[in-house]
Amino acid sequence: MKPRVIVTRRWPAAVEQILAERFDTTFNQGDAPLGPTELKAAFLNFDAILPTVSDKLPASVFPDADIRTKLLANFGVGFSHIDTDSARARGIAVTNTPGVLTDCTADIGMSLLLSVARRAGEGERQVRAGQWVGWCPTHMIGTKVTGKTLGIIGMGRIGKAMAKRAHFGFDMDVVFYNRSKVDDEETRAMGARQLATIEDVLAQSDFVSLHCPGGAENRHLINAERLASMKRGAFLINTARGDVVDQKALVAALDSGTIAGAGLDVYDGEPDVPGALMRMENVVLLPHLGSATEETRVAMGMKAVDNLTAFFEGRALPDKVV
Repeated sequence: MKPRVIVTRRWPAAVEQILAERFDTTFNQGDAPLGPTELKAAFLNFDAILPTVSDKLPASVFPDADIRTKLLANFGVGFSHIDTDSARARGIAVTNTPGVLTDCTADIGMSLLLSVARRAGEGERQVRAGQWVGWCPTHMIGTKVTGKTLGIIGMGRIGKAMAKRAHFGFDMDVVFYNRSKVDDEETRAMGARQLATIEDVLAQSDFVSLHCPGGAENRHLINAERLASMKRGAFLINTARGDVVDQKALVAALDSGTIAGAGLDVYDGEPDVPGALMRMENVVLLPHLGSATEETRVAMGMKAVDNLTAFFEGRALPDKVV
Protein backbone atom coordinates (compact mmCIF):
# COMPACT_ATOMS: atom_id res chain seq x y z
CA MET A 1 0.00 0.00 0.00
CA LYS A 2 1.16 3.53 -0.74
CA PRO A 3 1.95 5.72 2.27
CA ARG A 4 -0.97 7.95 3.20
CA VAL A 5 -0.07 11.66 3.20
CA ILE A 6 -1.94 14.93 3.57
CA VAL A 7 -1.02 18.25 1.93
CA THR A 8 -2.31 21.07 4.11
CA ARG A 9 -2.52 23.75 1.36
CA ARG A 10 -2.66 23.71 -2.45
CA TRP A 11 0.76 23.33 -4.08
CA PRO A 12 1.80 23.93 -7.71
CA ALA A 13 -0.07 21.56 -10.01
CA ALA A 14 3.09 19.85 -11.28
CA VAL A 15 4.07 18.91 -7.73
CA GLU A 16 0.57 17.78 -6.76
CA GLN A 17 0.52 15.47 -9.78
CA ILE A 18 3.71 13.74 -8.64
CA LEU A 19 2.40 13.45 -5.08
CA ALA A 20 -0.82 11.88 -6.36
CA GLU A 21 1.14 9.35 -8.43
CA ARG A 22 3.61 8.29 -5.72
CA PHE A 23 1.45 8.39 -2.60
CA ASP A 24 -2.09 7.99 -1.34
CA THR A 25 -2.47 11.75 -1.14
CA THR A 26 -5.22 13.87 0.37
CA PHE A 27 -5.30 17.47 -0.84
CA ASN A 28 -6.89 20.45 0.87
CA GLN A 29 -9.24 21.33 -1.98
CA GLY A 30 -10.58 24.46 -0.28
CA ASP A 31 -7.04 25.75 0.41
CA ALA A 32 -8.11 27.26 3.75
CA PRO A 33 -5.68 26.81 6.67
CA LEU A 34 -6.47 23.73 8.75
CA GLY A 35 -7.53 24.37 12.32
CA PRO A 36 -6.02 22.75 15.43
CA THR A 37 -8.65 19.98 15.51
CA GLU A 38 -8.01 19.07 11.88
CA LEU A 39 -4.27 19.09 12.34
CA LYS A 40 -4.46 16.91 15.44
CA ALA A 41 -6.63 14.44 13.51
CA ALA A 42 -4.06 14.39 10.70
CA PHE A 43 -1.43 13.03 13.10
CA LEU A 44 -3.73 10.08 13.82
CA ASN A 45 -4.68 9.29 10.23
CA PHE A 46 -1.72 9.98 7.94
CA ASP A 47 1.81 8.60 7.64
CA ALA A 48 3.16 12.03 6.71
CA ILE A 49 1.93 15.62 6.91
CA LEU A 50 3.13 18.21 4.40
CA PRO A 51 2.63 21.57 6.18
CA THR A 52 3.50 25.11 5.15
CA VAL A 53 4.50 28.22 7.09
CA SER A 54 0.80 29.11 7.36
CA ASP A 55 0.16 26.02 9.50
CA LYS A 56 0.68 26.45 13.23
CA LEU A 57 1.90 23.22 14.82
CA PRO A 58 2.41 24.01 18.51
CA ALA A 59 2.76 21.34 21.18
CA SER A 60 -1.00 21.33 21.72
CA VAL A 61 -1.78 19.81 18.29
CA PHE A 62 0.55 16.82 18.79
CA PRO A 63 -1.50 13.90 20.17
CA ASP A 64 -0.06 12.04 23.14
CA ALA A 65 -0.90 8.57 21.80
CA ASP A 66 -1.86 6.61 18.69
CA ILE A 67 0.19 8.85 16.40
CA ARG A 68 0.49 7.49 12.87
CA THR A 69 2.54 10.36 11.42
CA LYS A 70 6.29 9.76 11.18
CA LEU A 71 7.31 12.70 8.98
CA LEU A 72 6.54 16.42 8.66
CA ALA A 73 7.83 17.41 5.21
CA ASN A 74 7.62 21.17 5.51
CA PHE A 75 7.07 23.39 2.45
CA GLY A 76 9.47 26.20 3.32
CA VAL A 77 12.93 26.76 4.71
CA GLY A 78 11.69 28.19 8.02
CA PHE A 79 10.19 25.81 10.55
CA SER A 80 9.57 27.99 13.61
CA HIS A 81 5.83 27.28 13.20
CA ILE A 82 6.51 23.65 14.17
CA ASP A 83 7.16 22.64 17.79
CA THR A 84 10.22 20.58 16.96
CA ASP A 85 10.65 19.40 20.56
CA SER A 86 7.20 17.79 20.40
CA ALA A 87 8.05 16.18 17.07
CA ARG A 88 11.35 14.86 18.39
CA ALA A 89 9.75 13.48 21.55
CA ARG A 90 7.28 11.49 19.45
CA GLY A 91 9.85 10.20 16.97
CA ILE A 92 8.57 12.37 14.11
CA ALA A 93 11.17 13.54 11.57
CA VAL A 94 10.98 17.10 10.23
CA THR A 95 12.42 18.31 6.91
CA ASN A 96 12.50 21.67 5.13
CA THR A 97 13.32 23.09 1.68
CA PRO A 98 16.58 25.09 1.86
CA GLY A 99 18.54 26.59 -0.99
CA VAL A 100 15.91 26.77 -3.70
CA LEU A 101 14.22 29.98 -2.52
CA THR A 102 17.41 31.98 -1.88
CA ASP A 103 17.46 34.13 -5.01
CA CYS A 104 13.77 34.96 -5.16
CA THR A 105 13.63 35.93 -1.49
CA ALA A 106 16.67 38.16 -1.92
CA ASP A 107 15.01 39.71 -4.98
CA ILE A 108 11.97 40.60 -2.87
CA GLY A 109 14.23 42.04 -0.18
CA MET A 110 15.90 44.30 -2.72
CA SER A 111 12.50 45.21 -4.17
CA LEU A 112 11.32 46.33 -0.73
CA LEU A 113 14.50 48.30 -0.12
CA LEU A 114 14.23 50.18 -3.41
CA SER A 115 10.48 50.72 -3.08
CA VAL A 116 10.57 52.23 0.38
CA ALA A 117 13.66 54.33 -0.31
CA ARG A 118 12.26 55.79 -3.54
CA ARG A 119 8.66 56.01 -2.26
CA ALA A 120 7.42 53.75 -5.07
CA GLY A 121 4.36 52.58 -3.15
CA GLU A 122 3.28 56.12 -2.43
CA GLY A 123 3.89 57.13 -6.02
CA GLU A 124 1.87 54.30 -7.49
CA ARG A 125 -1.04 55.00 -5.15
CA GLN A 126 -0.95 58.65 -6.16
CA VAL A 127 -1.01 57.86 -9.88
CA ARG A 128 -3.80 55.28 -9.53
CA ALA A 129 -5.87 57.75 -7.51
CA GLY A 130 -5.55 60.34 -10.27
CA GLN A 131 -3.81 62.74 -7.88
CA TRP A 132 -0.56 63.24 -9.76
CA VAL A 133 -0.44 66.74 -11.25
CA GLY A 134 2.86 66.42 -13.07
CA TRP A 135 6.60 66.57 -12.54
CA CYS A 136 8.16 69.20 -10.32
CA PRO A 137 11.57 69.49 -8.61
CA THR A 138 10.28 68.86 -5.08
CA HIS A 139 7.77 66.13 -5.77
CA MET A 140 8.04 62.95 -3.68
CA ILE A 141 11.73 63.24 -2.83
CA GLY A 142 13.13 59.92 -1.67
CA THR A 143 16.44 58.50 -0.45
CA LYS A 144 19.37 57.54 -2.68
CA VAL A 145 20.31 53.86 -2.50
CA THR A 146 23.54 53.64 -4.48
CA GLY A 147 26.64 53.93 -2.32
CA LYS A 148 24.83 53.64 1.01
CA THR A 149 25.54 51.08 3.76
CA LEU A 150 23.47 47.91 4.06
CA GLY A 151 23.40 46.03 7.34
CA ILE A 152 22.54 42.34 7.27
CA ILE A 153 21.30 40.50 10.35
CA GLY A 154 21.88 36.80 9.62
CA MET A 155 24.50 36.13 6.94
CA GLY A 156 23.22 32.80 5.68
CA ARG A 157 22.29 31.93 2.10
CA ILE A 158 19.62 34.61 1.71
CA GLY A 159 21.60 37.24 3.62
CA LYS A 160 24.58 36.72 1.31
CA ALA A 161 22.36 36.85 -1.77
CA MET A 162 20.85 40.13 -0.58
CA ALA A 163 24.29 41.56 0.17
CA LYS A 164 25.57 40.51 -3.26
CA ARG A 165 22.71 42.33 -5.01
CA ALA A 166 23.27 45.45 -2.94
CA HIS A 167 27.06 45.55 -3.30
CA PHE A 168 27.54 44.57 -6.92
CA GLY A 169 24.29 46.10 -8.18
CA PHE A 170 24.21 49.32 -6.17
CA ASP A 171 27.78 49.77 -4.95
CA MET A 172 26.64 49.50 -1.33
CA ASP A 173 28.98 48.85 1.56
CA VAL A 174 27.94 45.77 3.55
CA VAL A 175 28.24 45.19 7.28
CA PHE A 176 26.66 42.25 9.02
CA TYR A 177 26.00 40.42 12.24
CA ASN A 178 25.98 36.63 12.44
CA ARG A 179 26.16 34.45 15.54
CA SER A 180 29.01 32.40 14.10
CA LYS A 181 32.08 33.62 12.27
CA VAL A 182 31.59 34.09 8.51
CA ASP A 183 34.77 34.39 6.46
CA ASP A 184 34.52 33.01 2.94
CA GLU A 185 35.12 33.96 -0.68
CA GLU A 186 31.63 35.42 -1.06
CA THR A 187 31.88 37.85 1.84
CA ARG A 188 35.49 38.75 1.03
CA ALA A 189 34.57 39.51 -2.60
CA MET A 190 31.96 41.98 -1.36
CA GLY A 191 34.26 43.48 1.24
CA ALA A 192 31.54 42.68 3.76
CA ARG A 193 32.56 43.34 7.34
CA GLN A 194 31.32 41.25 10.26
CA LEU A 195 30.63 43.37 13.33
CA ALA A 196 30.59 42.19 16.93
CA THR A 197 27.01 43.07 17.85
CA ILE A 198 23.61 43.74 16.31
CA GLU A 199 23.79 47.24 17.74
CA ASP A 200 27.04 47.89 15.87
CA VAL A 201 25.35 46.95 12.60
CA LEU A 202 22.26 49.04 13.32
CA ALA A 203 24.31 52.12 14.17
CA GLN A 204 26.31 52.03 10.93
CA SER A 205 23.60 51.09 8.44
CA ASP A 206 21.39 53.19 6.20
CA PHE A 207 19.31 50.10 5.47
CA VAL A 208 18.96 47.06 7.75
CA SER A 209 17.78 43.78 6.23
CA LEU A 210 16.72 40.85 8.43
CA HIS A 211 17.60 37.30 7.39
CA CYS A 212 17.60 35.39 10.67
CA PRO A 213 15.34 32.51 11.75
CA GLY A 214 12.12 33.12 13.62
CA GLY A 215 10.89 31.33 16.71
CA ALA A 216 11.36 31.81 20.42
CA GLU A 217 15.10 32.41 20.25
CA ASN A 218 14.77 35.46 17.99
CA ARG A 219 11.32 36.70 18.98
CA HIS A 220 11.37 40.52 19.03
CA LEU A 221 15.09 40.55 18.25
CA ILE A 222 14.39 43.99 16.83
CA ASN A 223 12.76 45.79 19.73
CA ALA A 224 12.30 49.40 20.81
CA GLU A 225 15.85 49.71 22.11
CA ARG A 226 17.40 48.37 18.93
CA LEU A 227 15.17 50.47 16.70
CA ALA A 228 16.34 53.49 18.68
CA SER A 229 19.96 52.56 17.94
CA MET A 230 19.38 52.81 14.17
CA LYS A 231 20.21 55.94 12.21
CA ARG A 232 17.32 58.38 12.24
CA GLY A 233 17.07 58.26 8.44
CA ALA A 234 17.46 54.47 8.18
CA PHE A 235 15.06 51.88 6.83
CA LEU A 236 14.21 48.40 8.12
CA ILE A 237 13.61 45.54 5.66
CA ASN A 238 12.12 42.23 6.84
CA THR A 239 11.80 39.16 4.64
CA ALA A 240 12.70 36.74 7.45
CA ARG A 241 9.88 36.06 9.93
CA GLY A 242 7.34 38.44 11.39
CA ASP A 243 8.04 37.56 15.01
CA VAL A 244 11.63 38.80 14.72
CA VAL A 245 10.28 42.36 14.95
CA ASP A 246 8.27 43.86 17.81
CA GLN A 247 5.52 45.37 15.63
CA LYS A 248 4.25 47.76 18.31
CA ALA A 249 7.76 49.11 18.76
CA LEU A 250 8.15 49.38 14.98
CA VAL A 251 4.92 51.37 14.66
CA ALA A 252 6.09 53.72 17.41
CA ALA A 253 9.52 54.16 15.80
CA LEU A 254 7.98 54.93 12.41
CA ASP A 255 5.40 57.28 13.90
CA SER A 256 7.98 59.24 15.89
CA GLY A 257 10.52 59.42 13.07
CA THR A 258 13.03 57.30 14.97
CA ILE A 259 13.56 55.51 11.64
CA ALA A 260 12.56 56.71 8.18
CA GLY A 261 10.60 53.73 6.91
CA ALA A 262 10.19 49.98 6.56
CA GLY A 263 9.66 47.36 3.89
CA LEU A 264 7.87 44.26 5.17
CA ASP A 265 7.02 40.94 3.55
CA VAL A 266 6.26 39.08 6.80
CA TYR A 267 4.25 39.88 9.92
CA ASP A 268 3.80 38.64 13.46
CA GLY A 269 0.46 36.80 13.42
CA GLU A 270 0.01 37.04 9.65
CA PRO A 271 -2.20 37.37 7.71
CA ASP A 272 -3.24 40.01 10.27
CA VAL A 273 -1.40 43.29 9.68
CA PRO A 274 -1.66 46.14 12.20
CA GLY A 275 -3.91 48.91 10.93
CA ALA A 276 -1.32 51.47 12.00
CA LEU A 277 1.17 50.01 9.53
CA MET A 278 -1.37 50.02 6.71
CA ARG A 279 -2.09 53.68 7.28
CA MET A 280 1.58 54.72 7.07
CA GLU A 281 2.88 56.03 3.76
CA ASN A 282 6.52 55.35 4.67
CA VAL A 283 5.96 51.59 4.81
CA VAL A 284 5.86 49.14 1.90
CA LEU A 285 3.74 46.06 2.67
CA LEU A 286 3.81 42.82 0.68
CA PRO A 287 1.77 39.64 1.33
CA HIS A 288 4.65 37.20 2.05
CA LEU A 289 5.84 37.01 -1.56
CA GLY A 290 9.48 36.08 -0.89
CA SER A 291 9.42 32.73 -2.66
CA ALA A 292 6.40 33.43 -4.84
CA THR A 293 7.66 32.59 -8.32
CA GLU A 294 6.59 29.57 -10.34
CA GLU A 295 10.14 28.26 -10.54
CA THR A 296 10.79 28.55 -6.82
CA ARG A 297 7.49 27.20 -5.54
CA VAL A 298 7.79 24.15 -7.81
CA ALA A 299 11.38 23.63 -6.63
CA MET A 300 10.25 23.88 -3.00
CA GLY A 301 7.53 21.31 -3.62
CA MET A 302 9.98 18.95 -5.28
CA LYS A 303 12.34 19.30 -2.33
CA ALA A 304 9.51 18.17 -0.06
CA VAL A 305 8.72 15.30 -2.44
CA ASP A 306 12.38 14.23 -2.39
CA ASN A 307 12.37 14.17 1.41
CA LEU A 308 9.08 12.28 1.46
CA THR A 309 10.30 9.71 -1.07
CA ALA A 310 13.60 9.20 0.72
CA PHE A 311 11.83 8.65 4.03
CA PHE A 312 9.50 5.95 2.77
CA GLU A 313 12.32 4.26 0.85
CA GLY A 314 14.37 4.09 4.04
CA ARG A 315 17.09 6.45 2.79
CA ALA A 316 18.76 9.37 4.56
CA LEU A 317 16.65 12.52 4.49
CA PRO A 318 18.23 15.21 2.27
CA ASP A 319 16.98 18.13 4.38
CA LYS A 320 16.43 16.80 7.88
CA VAL A 321 16.09 19.35 10.68
CA VAL A 322 14.79 16.90 13.34
